[in-house]
Amino acid sequence: MKYSRVTLAAVAVVTMTGAVLADLVVPPLAAQHAFNDNWPPHAKFHDAQYMVMTVLLGLIGLVLLRSGPNLRGRVLCAAAVLSTPWIGMIAALGFPGTATYDPEFREETLFILGLHGQVALAIILLVAVGGAVFGILRVDSTARSR
Repeated sequence: MKYSRVTLAAVAVVTMTGAVLADLVVPPLAAQHAFNDNWPPHAKFHDAQYMVMTVLLGLIGLVLLRSGPNLRGRVLCAAAVLSTPWIGMIAALGFPGTATYDPEFREETLFILGLHGQVALAIILLVAVGGAVFGILRVDSTARSR
């Protein structure tokens, strides 16, 4: 369970900091989000909402990962909480009129194996969460078979 908790803690840190860094702090990326003059105030509101939400979800995940009673249940709950924004990011692509980047930033956009960098990160983090959950369930299964 230790490795699963460490993996989920790393996902929690990325979840807490990723959107804030990309959307608000790192100038070339923030220019595409919070400081994008082409975005109307309502779009910026939803970006700010997402940043606050990911910080809160990351913090909740870290609190759930602390040692204490019902650790297995809390770690599995942390995995669900931490996967939420990343599943949401991928699911958002299915809505009409959405895109991972604005056309004026096509040249500045990072693609990894043909995937937008954010989508690639979401997939990597979801695989990490899935591996952590598998590790927890495998340990439980092994312990029960003894």
